[in-house]
Amino acid sequence: MDVSLHIAQDPEADALLSGSPLAALTGMLLDQQVPMEWAFKGPRTIASRMGADDLDAHEIAAYDPEKFAALLTAKPAVHRYPGSMAKRIQQLCQYLVEHYDGDAAKIWEGVKSGEELLRRLKELPGFGAQKAQIFLALLGKQFGVRPKGWREAAGAYGEPDSFRSVADITGPESLAKVRAHKQEMKAQAKASGK
Repeated sequence: MDVSLHIAQDPEADALLSGSPLAALTGMLLDQQVPMEWAFKGPRTIASRMGADDLDAHEIAAYDPEKFAALLTAKPAVHRYPGSMAKRIQQLCQYLVEHYDGDAAKIWEGVKSGEELLRRLKELPGFGAQKAQIFLALLGKQFGVRPKGWREAAGAYGEPDSFRSVADITGPESLAKVRAHKQEMKAQAKASGK
């Protein structure tokens, strides 16, 4: 992958996200109930604490669950809920080992349609419909993974220059636009009583 992501707003973390499909998937998994940058710094922190330059699905899947949770819990914690996220990351890696020989890129390699890719992403542990659509949009917009109908399958997240999600973050300015959009959506939901 010849990509330069700027989601974590941290050069080392973004370099890992740019070159590692598993790191990008893990960052997406962590992206809930914490700031986006914090979530997407997580893969680099985990790799560093494991004494590695990259994440390895086989290694994480086989890791002792208590020790893996301790890696995520150590200060500063990788997530607001490090224990439950450690379990989710291990489930994701176990799934990847079982279905894709531990290679996250095999999820999208050779996929013929956006619909098929969305289905594959939704099958991943911890990836609901919205998270799958956002990751599909990230793949299309920034990784150049564009099977036929990918924008339609990604829904509103696939729209060009929509600034709805991490798929649209290319630097500090776009991060601010995405953050403003999310705050607007929260305010609308609060106003409508949802």
